[in-house]
Amino acid sequence: MFDKILIANRGEIACRVIRTARKLGIRTVAVYSDADADALHVSMADEAVHIGAAPSRESYLQFDRVIEACKRTGAQAVHPGYGFLSENSQFCQACDAAGVVFIGPPVGAIEAMGSKSAAKRIMEEAGVPLVPGYHGEDQSPELLKKAADDMGYPVLLKATAGGGGKGMRQVWSAKDFDEALAAARREASNSFGDDRMLVEKYLTRPRHVEIQVFCDSRGNAVYLAERDCSVQRRHQKVIEEAPAPGMSEALRQQMGEAAVQAAKAIDYVGAGTVEFLLDEDGSFYFMEMNTRLQVEHPVTEMITGQDLVEWQLRVAAGEALPLAQEDVQINGHAFEARIYAEDPDNDFLPVTGTLAFLQPPEESAHVRVDTGVLQGDEVSVYYDPMIAKLIVHDEDRDKALRRLARALSEYRISGMRTNVDFLYNLATAEPFRKADLDTGFIEKHRELIFHDSEQDLQRGAILGALYLVLRQARRATVAETDPYSPWNSTSAWRLNEPHAQHFALELGGREIAVSVEQLQRGGSRRYRICSGNQTVTARGELKDGELYADIDGYRSRVPVAEHDGVISLYTEDSALQIREVQPDLGEADDTGGEGALTAPMNGTIVTLLAQAGVAVARGDALLVMEAMKMEHTIRAPADGTVEEFFYAPGDLVEGGAELVNFSPAEA
Repeated sequence: MFDKILIANRGEIACRVIRTARKLGIRTVAVYSDADADALHVSMADEAVHIGAAPSRESYLQFDRVIEACKRTGAQAVHPGYGFLSENSQFCQACDAAGVVFIGPPVGAIEAMGSKSAAKRIMEEAGVPLVPGYHGEDQSPELLKKAADDMGYPVLLKATAGGGGKGMRQVWSAKDFDEALAAARREASNSFGDDRMLVEKYLTRPRHVEIQVFCDSRGNAVYLAERDCSVQRRHQKVIEEAPAPGMSEALRQQMGEAAVQAAKAIDYVGAGTVEFLLDEDGSFYFMEMNTRLQVEHPVTEMITGQDLVEWQLRVAAGEALPLAQEDVQINGHAFEARIYAEDPDNDFLPVTGTLAFLQPPEESAHVRVDTGVLQGDEVSVYYDPMIAKLIVHDEDRDKALRRLARALSEYRISGMRTNVDFLYNLATAEPFRKADLDTGFIEKHRELIFHDSEQDLQRGAILGALYLVLRQARRATVAETDPYSPWNSTSAWRLNEPHAQHFALELGGREIAVSVEQLQRGGSRRYRICSGNQTVTARGELKDGELYADIDGYRSRVPVAEHDGVISLYTEDSALQIREVQPDLGEADDTGGEGALTAPMNGTIVTLLAQAGVAVARGDALLVMEAMKMEHTIRAPADGTVEEFFYAPGDLVEGGAELVNFSPAEA
């Protein structure tokens, strides 16, 4: 076994590897950029080496500096984590040349699976079923479009060197093909330095099911069950679970053996994941093989009781696999939810900022939190906006899902928008509870997940108003002043008027007026609350971060979190985000004009797609921004003319900055 290893990565995966290495008595070396000088993975490691500036292409992707750090510290092996250099065959070769063990597959396996089109050909020869598609070398736009036309829409464009949803676009009609191809190629080139594409038939209701495989250098290979990763946004996974719901033992064995067959076809060694599309009729098709550890590996660890990073280290050191296939056991059910700094209400765009307050749920035998950040850390524009992975486990799916919802309701983050409330809504949605899953789940159930129906909004407004009046009453009770003073009254008393308070609450992107009339003074106060056409009688209590609400005789206990002026209420089936709208006193500085188009996030201008002074139509792409490995296209809000671009490609811009001077066409 190794005495010292270097982790060529950052964030939660670097911390994850360090924890296992420490358990095995292995010393660790971290590498870090300017932006990560005070990062958690740096403080956790035994040693750390600075390797460059904040942009990953100037630090974490500079593999010569990583090799030099190995030589400088005497590290015998490199764990690449996932992303960055984890599937870079040149880095693997450089490690071999330097006498440093690459904790991953051999160069040949990485190269074989590094091109999606080449991988398809290899799998076809190995007898692994494939989705119909074009995987050829001719990359002319005309030929790619003809392949799509012949196949029939919808189709999926995928970067041959891609992963993580980068360089991928769904195309629903021939008229959208050219723009989608250009965007996918541009993103693939930025992410992988390779803009080659393949075109596949897009299945409309598939599930994304992947098999965890492991091979050693002695010819042994096993599969460790499967993971269902169907729930995705922007082709990136949101909640993963293991085992896959409804998976029969016969289908598990069939898919597992196909995955092992795929791994053996390329003489694989180490941890790998073979990803399949599982159709409604039980047929499955090879998508790709990731020649590394996956982000979602913890759910496999929870149901098998195995430490997959330890397996990686042992196999890389030349040891045999710890278990044979017949010894692999599945115990219970596990979920992983990815906690991101992003705005679900704004197309899941990433956000940046400082984690002013960070309190994850308490860890236990059932709850695990993998993270690489601490309170006070900055989520920067340079890297993926993941804050943590929340993993839960229990004896069956229903119990594990209840644990997931509870843990999400206990996650407290302030300083920036996150997807925690969105994840809670998703995990408590009835179709998700019933495991009615496919890769279009979020779009299909959008209204249900975002709870923006009129009924949901009115219910949220009533709960929010009850919380606000109870909070006011509690603050008055603890005030160190005369309790009998009329200035401490919270009953909204007015001469010859009802005792009513009026609130303007923002939720679901709408402003809702709510009135609250106090019906009883002293003792257990009762209130009449009116919102829209709903009027209820309510009472309640605030205790230990929870709202105990009684509304028209229905009692419920609702966990509450306040952060950055937002109140989150976690009911049985939804997370409601509410903000009290303050009166407009005319002091706001409204500098935005009708023609202003602003940056939705901090990022970099990638390309300008229109010319100043030239007329454009509503919906035309004007420019492309990139942040945190994600592209966002700014489009014309109406027919008109771009008078001026305020930034050039390569410029860094802040969220909210005006990008374009746009003049709408006259009616």
